[in-house]
Amino acid sequence: MTNETKNERLDAVEHIKINSNYLRGTIVESLNDPITGSIAEDDTQLTKFHGTYQQYDRDSAKQRQKQKLEPSYSFMIRARVPGGICSTEQWLAIDEMADTYANQTIRLTTRQAFQFHGVIKTKLKPTIAAINQTLLDTLAACGDVNRNIMCSASPEVSAVHQQVFKDSVAISEHLLPQTRAYHEIWLDGEKVTESPSSNPDHEPVYGKTYLPRKFKIAVVIPPSNDVDVLAHDLGFIAITENDQLVGYNVTCGGGMGTTHGDPKTFPLLAHVVGFCLPEQAVAVAEAVVKTQRDHGCRTNRKHARFKYTVDDHGVEWLQQQLADRLGYALQEAKPFELTSHGDRFGWHQNHDGSWNHTLFISNGRVIDNEQTQIRSALKSIAQAYQGEFRITPNQNLTIAQVAESDKALIDDLLNQHQINGKPSATRQLAMACVALPTCSLAMAEAERYLPDFITEVEKIQSKHGIAGKPISIRMTGCPNGCARPFVSEVGFVGKAPGRYNMYLGGQPNGNRLNQLFRENITESDILSHLDALIGDYAKAGNTGEAFGDFVIRQGHVKAVTHGIEVHIQN
Repeated sequence: MTNETKNERLDAVEHIKINSNYLRGTIVESLNDPITGSIAEDDTQLTKFHGTYQQYDRDSAKQRQKQKLEPSYSFMIRARVPGGICSTEQWLAIDEMADTYANQTIRLTTRQAFQFHGVIKTKLKPTIAAINQTLLDTLAACGDVNRNIMCSASPEVSAVHQQVFKDSVAISEHLLPQTRAYHEIWLDGEKVTESPSSNPDHEPVYGKTYLPRKFKIAVVIPPSNDVDVLAHDLGFIAITENDQLVGYNVTCGGGMGTTHGDPKTFPLLAHVVGFCLPEQAVAVAEAVVKTQRDHGCRTNRKHARFKYTVDDHGVEWLQQQLADRLGYALQEAKPFELTSHGDRFGWHQNHDGSWNHTLFISNGRVIDNEQTQIRSALKSIAQAYQGEFRITPNQNLTIAQVAESDKALIDDLLNQHQINGKPSATRQLAMACVALPTCSLAMAEAERYLPDFITEVEKIQSKHGIAGKPISIRMTGCPNGCARPFVSEVGFVGKAPGRYNMYLGGQPNGNRLNQLFRENITESDILSHLDALIGDYAKAGNTGEAFGDFVIRQGHVKAVTHGIEVHIQN
């Protein structure tokens, strides 16, 4: 069954897409409805394709309900920033928009993009138009299409990075939806750049109903696995020889999202399915996406991600699908090694003599408050330095390609805003999704809670004399896995307010899933378990042994070989 086929058994969202006239729906009518701060239910699905989610303030919901008021609706707007690179000029425009349209903050996402929160309905169109004026856009930042493509920040290999980034952008542009709906609704039909399609109401890659679910691509430059390449639907692992890019190993079938209580849903790591030349990468990406378009499940959205398509049919089937669509088989995969999935902070020199400075940004929230003046610091740097910012896959930010003569200026500006502390190794690795109060899926806190929680973990590490040892900890408010918790050494997934499932045993290089250790536990139980585990690690850990490897060697959890094992408590 192709995605052009109508079937009464299709999931309801499939029918919304079929009847949407290429993502138009009644979005215009919803935006113009003055009676409510929300949009029509079907349109909440379609606006995702345009880069925005409807949300409401869950903190005030009960009080507003008592007052017989509708929820305090607002919208999250996410930009598409391939590879996470924007100019300092673009950053200044983004910073201004945070004040003009949003809640005075910018959030760097786990997919190297940025998003605004707290945008009310009347400001939706002006905000998206303003983003487009920066020569960025929000098209396909959400929805059942390829999302923002990730690319290693890799500041120390800039020569290779330039080519890999170029290929990443080419893949991203090729997989953009071709519908004219985006320009009609948000830009009054005006083009910011030339449309790549001469027929705006034809989707040569996606078809009329697009993909069964969201699709995520990452491109990585070993040995760093900062993008968690195996956690994605499709990955490209750069293979270099003599500091030159020779091609990519292709990975397929990774993904994080699950559903509590449904054993048929589980995270998976991708399989390496072959090798392609750089000039073949775009065609390979299209072939993979079309395979998912034609064979992904459209009757059950919980089983609709590409990871299940690959898991159901097998790697050999997928390789044959790709060969049939490409007209050639992928070459045998090349050797590679992935060593870590964190960022390198501070100054590091590139091979061409320029410098990069990576700043820690707690959970990606660019804000000025009593704890940090990071937003003002970045604004000052963007005003004084003409260059590029790179959003890292770990929600941090790199000031990139800095000349030797500009280093002192940037250091001075950081010092002026007191951005000079160095977080603990464990805090540097920590990541969280937004969760409460805006995400409708969140069952527990994540972003607001994680910094304080890490403080308690730091106390435990200090108590046992291993304050300097890094432990990868990630937290999400629900099992959708936006902060990729299932590949961290310690993962926390929200189950209910103040309660989490606790997972152990991921590898620091992102090569192994973790396993359920305890279910539905509170902070006091979590900290008690961590105290015992970290104490054991301090006493019995081997030299250089990672915490995730240690808990498996000691039998606290088993090594996961397939995602179906993740939710089985040891």
